[in-house]
Amino acid sequence: QVGISASDVKKLNEAGYYTVESVAYTPRKQLLTIKGFSDTKVDKVLHEAAKLVPMGFTTASDYHAKRLELTCITTGSTELDKLLGGRGIETGSITELFGEFRTGKSQICHTLAVTCQLDEASGGAAGKCLYIDTEGTFRPERLVEIAERYGLDANEVLDNVAYARAFNSDHQTALLSQASMLMTESRFSMLIVDSATALYRTDYSGRGELSARQMHLARFLRTLLRLADEFGIAVVITNQVVAQVDGGMATFVADPKKPIGGNIIAHASTTRLSLRKGRGETRVCKIYDSPCLPEAEAVFAITGQGIADAKD
Repeated sequence: QVGISASDVKKLNEAGYYTVESVAYTPRKQLLTIKGFSDTKVDKVLHEAAKLVPMGFTTASDYHAKRLELTCITTGSTELDKLLGGRGIETGSITELFGEFRTGKSQICHTLAVTCQLDEASGGAAGKCLYIDTEGTFRPERLVEIAERYGLDANEVLDNVAYARAFNSDHQTALLSQASMLMTESRFSMLIVDSATALYRTDYSGRGELSARQMHLARFLRTLLRLADEFGIAVVITNQVVAQVDGGMATFVADPKKPIGGNIIAHASTTRLSLRKGRGETRVCKIYDSPCLPEAEAVFAITGQGIADAKD
């Protein structure tokens, strides 16, 4: 329609670009790496994409109106939803959950994989879920238990979750290209990566490979953010922690554990939530970093049917 041949569109698809937005958001030099794309062809494609995708300035009031239309996805706990601004996990941005083992990171992910399928009146986003698992902790039977709590058909819930196991950091990034293809075919509302950093800890070791690891991780997170912008989905990633063993200072710090991934992951995540153990099955969630939420804490519980409010 705009003078771009079907073969060029096919080449763009093969390179992982399925929407006009994905082309418009990509740097020129990256498009030049596509086989058969010359300088003039890339300029033409970008020129046509810029006509279709609004990428200029807009007023703050327009943007405010747009943000009011954002759907949020309930976490299953009203206390946790209140902490997150009253409605839950925001779509169109990256939310990071970090904490030690057994703090409820994967349990929140399993609950969100079901709640995102609820209709908007029930606190969902009426869309499917993509689940990238790097640690082998995904359990469909948990989804069945959580579906029963919301009165949903278990088989339908499982059919609406697209699951992939990532085996190395390159594979993890390649899966995002498949994810964007799936998103063009049907409506998805949630993308979960549990955990985003586990494979990087083993694929890259020592200080010598640190910059290569951070560059690769930055590209992965940049692609996640692009998917959130492009399709308006909620992206939830989990992160591991590392003990701070830098001399005597650790004894004076209340919590000597910090999330891994350094500044790269800190800047890429829109909202960062810190999780820690409470008494029994209760867990404590704290806003660690957010552009609009105050620092506060909420207590929730891990139950047989997912995340719920803690019983007093």
